[in-house]
Amino acid sequence: MTETVRIPALDGSGTIPAYVARPQGPAKAAVIVIPEIFGVNPGIRQKCDGWAAQGYLAIAPDIFWRFAPGVELDPDIEAELNEAFGYFQRYDPADGVYDIEAAIKWLRSTQGVGKVGCAGYCLGGRLAYMAATRTDIDASVGYYGVMIDQMLGESHAIANPLMLHIPTADHFVGPEAQAAIHAGLDDHPRVTLHDYPGLDHGFAAELGARRDEAGAALADSRTAAFLQEHLA
Repeated sequence: MTETVRIPALDGSGTIPAYVARPQGPAKAAVIVIPEIFGVNPGIRQKCDGWAAQGYLAIAPDIFWRFAPGVELDPDIEAELNEAFGYFQRYDPADGVYDIEAAIKWLRSTQGVGKVGCAGYCLGGRLAYMAATRTDIDASVGYYGVMIDQMLGESHAIANPLMLHIPTADHFVGPEAQAAIHAGLDDHPRVTLHDYPGLDHGFAAELGARRDEAGAALADSRTAAFLQEHLA
């Protein structure tokens, strides 16, 4: 079953629209699917539906709700890609962490789930890292997260398991940034890093030209096993 809900923002400034996909039976845990810069589009909803099919309560918050509520963009259309970059420039990721925390609180207090994890993509991958450093989320997964190399000073605050998927040919996260992430996190006891040689940003998108079928299947299998272990 799917629906759209509204989650109270932490500061009382409004409510966060979120797509929810529910499993057929009782949820074994919850997964917050954190969108890319393209909004809660068909690909993100498909990811939620996939988690629900695996027995999780899945929720995708509209991270741009403050200034572009309901936007859905297609990265394969140049004009929509450029529109998304504009939203990225306006976006404050600290707001995203507050929204993730609001979702965590809503899930735990109203939905009867004990543990909450997340899987984020692109900007959402960065927010997954920030959730690991700034919230009490039980487990986090980030796919091709941008600008994580600039936030490694927060890594000491990672209290629960974090997995990052790093495509080595990511044209938004270059070799120097990837090297910094490895240098800063390889030895962290709660962090697991996976490299994907030759793959580019967006390789695990559900839909569109960016998807690499084999890479997506490998990364998603690792994510499923990771969340199964840490949200059980």
